[in-house]
This record gives sequence, C-alpha cells and structure tokens, in this order.
Amino acid sequence: MKDLKGREEGKPILVVISDAEVAEQFLAVKSPLFKELSARYWPGALTLVGRARGEVPYELTAGTGSVGIRLPDDGAVRALARACGGALTATSANPPGQPPARSAVEVQNYFSHRVALIVDGGESRTEQPSTVLDVTGSSARVIREGVITLLELSDTMREIGAIID
Repeated sequence: MKDLKGREEGKPILVVISDAEVAEQFLAVKSPLFKELSARYWPGALTLVGRARGEVPYELTAGTGSVGIRLPDDGAVRALARACGGALTATSANPPGQPPARSAVEVQNYFSHRVALIVDGGESRTEQPSTVLDVTGSSARVIREGVITLLELSDTMREIGAIID
C-alpha cells in the first residue's frame, strides 16, 4: 500500500467489515459510545476508531493502539468483505495530492501499471469520504468530517448525552 499510493509511514489503515459483530475481532472493548454510534449510523458512512486488540497487526494501527472500523451501507462491499472472511482493509484510491477515484476507470488511470485486479462496483455515490470519529475515550473526537456532518453528529451527541471534543 505504501509503495502503491506513496502512503506516509505511520498512517493507520481502515478496516471495512461485513457485519457489525465482526468489529469485536478488532476491538479490545466496545465503549458505550462506540455501541451507541454504531447502532445509529451503521451501516453507513461513519468510521469509528476504537481501542485495538493486542493481536491487530501494526500495519492497521500504525502503532496507535487503535483501529478504524466501518460497516458500509453498500451491500456489495459487505458481501465482498464477507466472502473474504468478514473484513478488508480500505483506503482511498488515489496518489498523494490527487482526488480519490470515483470509478474503476479512474483507478485504472491512476494505477493501471501497478495493480493486477480492479473490482468495478460502479461509480462512487458520493464525493465525500466517511466521517471518522475517535471513540477510544469517554468523549468523541472528530478526525475527519465527511458524509455525516459535524452538525448532525452534534445533535446525536446531545441526544445521547455525550460530548464531541
């Protein structure tokens, strides 16, 4: 991945899961906040960062002790993850400084000479990435605002009596 994308050292890699219960394979513990937010937003465009189990590979955590997990709302992606044992790593398909590819053709244009297989699932439904929230503590910390807006998250956090840092 690092060589293909020019990905910087020390950057964690997201895990896409097929079913909500697969998250337990990666998490040391599901915090109450993780449970509440995953119940409300999964499947969907919310990546939740939780404390990683000790056996989660360094490449996924980048030494942070945490792991980002998303249950996407795309049934075909979940089926692919299920066929591959329940989880797949996922990053945006783009070289540094370029916008993420939104179609198989764009992926091919970026990487055709360096990848053996491109799975064409159709054009991306959005130009925005998933929203990423760190819920390793008692409050949530926004790592990246994406499809789910900060305003929407703030409303949800107020409803459940939680805090966004």
